[in-house]
Amino acid sequence: MIRIETERNIDRLRQVALLQQAELTRLHARLVILTQELAHARGTNAVAALQLELTLLHEQLTARTQALFGRSSEQRPRPPAPDQPPPPRPGHGPRAQATLPLVEVVHVLDGPDQQCPQCGDALRPWAAHYETADEIDVVERTFRVVRHQRQKYTCRCGACIETALGPRKLRAGGRYSVDFALAVAVAKYADHAPLARQVRQMARAGLVVDTQTLWDQLLALAGHLTPTYDALWDAVRAAPVVRFDETRWPLLDSPTATKWHAWAAASDAGIAYRILGARSTDAAAVVLGDFAGIAVTDGYEVYQTLRTRRVHDATGPPAFTLAHCWAHARRKFVTAAPAYPIAAEMLELIGWLYDIERVAQDAPAAERAACRADYRTTWSRAVIAHLDAWLTATVALPRSQLGLAIRYVRDLWAGLTHFLDDARIPLDTNLVERGMRALALGRKNHYGSRSERGTQVAALFYTLIESAKLTGVEPERYLRAAAIRAIDAPGTVTLPRDLLAS
Repeated sequence: MIRIETERNIDRLRQVALLQQAELTRLHARLVILTQELAHARGTNAVAALQLELTLLHEQLTARTQALFGRSSEQRPRPPAPDQPPPPRPGHGPRAQATLPLVEVVHVLDGPDQQCPQCGDALRPWAAHYETADEIDVVERTFRVVRHQRQKYTCRCGACIETALGPRKLRAGGRYSVDFALAVAVAKYADHAPLARQVRQMARAGLVVDTQTLWDQLLALAGHLTPTYDALWDAVRAAPVVRFDETRWPLLDSPTATKWHAWAAASDAGIAYRILGARSTDAAAVVLGDFAGIAVTDGYEVYQTLRTRRVHDATGPPAFTLAHCWAHARRKFVTAAPAYPIAAEMLELIGWLYDIERVAQDAPAAERAACRADYRTTWSRAVIAHLDAWLTATVALPRSQLGLAIRYVRDLWAGLTHFLDDARIPLDTNLVERGMRALALGRKNHYGSRSERGTQVAALFYTLIESAKLTGVEPERYLRAAAIRAIDAPGTVTLPRDLLAS
């Protein structure tokens, strides 16, 4: 009953909002007519300026409506190619499960049913004839206590006693296995299950444990994997082109909780994270280290500030080249498009840039870089010229969404067009932004970290897991291989690409 009443209240609120929107739209239209008549009567040329003000009001109304009822998506419909088949209909049917073990169960008739209802004769099995149907079943996770008895050996002389080796241990005298710690790490940092939730799941399976015990296993496992984490950071920043991004990561129970941020760097070698207590230029300097290649970023000003600092400081790390992201620029015009239909022209031009990149990507691998450079010199440069002309000709109020979008592109123009002269530079930072989704999900589920050491452990496991995904290696398999090698030979480094050939 309460649920039905709540739904009715929501419907009423939605109807009221829609009525208010219709009334505001009518008033805006009437205001346009009256403003134009007044300007004409006064003999002034203020119609254009007033129209921009009215458009700004309409933009604010559209933004409120989108916030209430709209979908949060940057995707825009694109017409299908003439010779392209229509997209598949949504939904799904039975999927092949080639990796699951197959267990065959034969069902037979009960004794009384094995008799013909017509003649009364006994039924006999029809060889090799079955009515077959597959069923997906689940085998519950179970825990067990494994008692390792290490055999002792002695000599008749009594001068020698030897004991057989036992299993690998995360730490001497530890009670929990390496596989147990790996399962906890994958559940938290790949599946985003908080430790408290894992404790409840384990209790239902019969294992009584607390969150501190699980954290101890993560900490011990991270100790073995720290050299691999450091090596991954070095491998990512050794690439000539690296994408950088940052997102908030609260440090719980800290007076500066809101100032902590997770920084990410992504290249072909993987994606690496570092969680720091600031989002400042100094924090960016820690993340970039002595990186001197091409940094692809959004419009956050600390990267430009850091670059300027290094250009003027001959004693510090070398300066890097800064390129900017077209996806962030496009996002500004997507926001403006509902109130300014003219923004669709800019979105179409940016879409052409991506279409050119797709054509180059379809070239054979050996020719891809040369094709991309050639296409950018000819086709992309022509599109950029159209973009420049459009930005110059379009008039908008500086404080409007369209005006802010135009200013954003103008301010970053040098970095946005740098890709024309270097085929290695990607159009956007989407690679690193996709890697940020894992942290966003983790932050939503367990709210951040409780200690500074917790931020370090989180950064380590997110780095290893997301780099494995990026490389095409199953994360749990990669963590197990890296951990076992490090336990057997402390300090051993295992990168995800090391497992591709194995």
